[in-house]
Amino acid sequence: MRVTAQEEYGLRCMMQVASVGPDKPLTVHEIAGRESLSDPYVAKLMNLLKESGLIESVRGRSGGYFIARAPEGISISEILTSLGGHIFEEHYCERFPGDGNECVHLGGCSLRSLWGTLEGLVEQVLRRTTQADLKKSEESLSADIAPREETRRPR
Repeated sequence: MRVTAQEEYGLRCMMQVASVGPDKPLTVHEIAGRESLSDPYVAKLMNLLKESGLIESVRGRSGGYFIARAPEGISISEILTSLGGHIFEEHYCERFPGDGNECVHLGGCSLRSLWGTLEGLVEQVLRRTTQADLKKSEESLSADIAPREETRRPR
């Protein structure tokens, strides 16, 4: 799985906003300072999150950004989707045609099946993990989201 810088930093900015709750908006400058990012980059990320309805903003002297819903109601999947996309995108196969106009495996592709299955498994974890879960300790969250041991049948 490849997480883009935009997804990583956007998620971290979202965590900053969620950490103070809806009562105290954070400014772009405050968020940028807490995450060691530039103000313009944080402004770009906050715009993406705002367009998705995950955060709201207030103008004025005591303005800034605040979380739009309870952290328990915002999945990590929803946040990452607003910032970028998915591992296995809809037109994935069109990106790797080799020297031809379309992939030579377009008719029956085991790789497409692999990437699609992997995407589904990752998406399950991201959907069930919420913004509130990210307030947990690393050990606690790891235990909560760790895959359950699957019993494999002998071949």
